[in-house]
Amino acid sequence: MRAAAGVAVAAALLMGARGWAAPPDGTVISGPAVVVEFTNPSLSPPHWTMTLHPDGSGHFRSEMGAAPPSERDEMRVPNVSRDFQVTPKFAASVFETAERHNWFNEPCESHMKVAFQGWKKFSYSGPEGQGSCTFNYSKDKQIQDLGDSMQAVAETLLEGVRLEMLLEHDPLGLDKEIEALVEAAQDGRAQQICAIRGILERLAKDDDVMVLVRKRAKLLLARAQT
Repeated sequence: MRAAAGVAVAAALLMGARGWAAPPDGTVISGPAVVVEFTNPSLSPPHWTMTLHPDGSGHFRSEMGAAPPSERDEMRVPNVSRDFQVTPKFAASVFETAERHNWFNEPCESHMKVAFQGWKKFSYSGPEGQGSCTFNYSKDKQIQDLGDSMQAVAETLLEGVRLEMLLEHDPLGLDKEIEALVEAAQDGRAQQICAIRGILERLAKDDDVMVLVRKRAKLLLARAQT
C-alpha cells in the first residue's frame, strides 16, 4: 500500500512538472490545454466545461440542471460528455490568445456595470506554467471575442446532440432545428460546424428524413470544410 501511495505521489508531482491540469470534473489532462468553464443559471444547460488541445481535439461536458421558465416547454439536452474536434486553425487562435495574455495570468473582468452574460473562466496549463482568469464582460476585445467564440462552439456541440435526439425520437422536428442551426452558423452564434460532422453526415445520407433536412445538412457540411 505504501509503495502504491508513493507511486501516486510521484505521478502527481510529474504531472505538475509537465504542466498537466485537472478540470472541475477531476479528469486528468495530458499536455498543453485551455479549459473554458461557463456558468449562467438562466440558460440551459446552466454549466459546461470545454477542454481544448493545440491539435484541435477536445472534450465537452455539460450539466442539464433545472429548466429556466422560458425553456420548460422546449426539448432539453441531457448531461453531455463527449470528445470533439475543431480545426487546427481555430485551436491555434485560442492558444495564441492565451499566450498574448500571459497564459491568463492577468485580470479579465472589466468590473463595468453591464448585463450579466455568464461567468467565463479561462484556464491554461502547459510547459509555460499555469494561469486562469474569470469574467462576465472583458474590455479586452481578444478575451471577450474568445469567450463569444467558445460559447458558439458549445452551441454547435449542443445542437449536434439535439439533432441526434430528434433523429431518434422525433424526425419531423429535424426541419425546424436544422434550419435554426443554419441561421446560427451564418450569423456566428454557432461556430466550428466540423465538430458535429458525424450527425450531419448521417442526416445528409438518410433517405427517411425530409429532403430539406438532407439539403441543409449538406449545406452545413460544406461550411464545415472551410
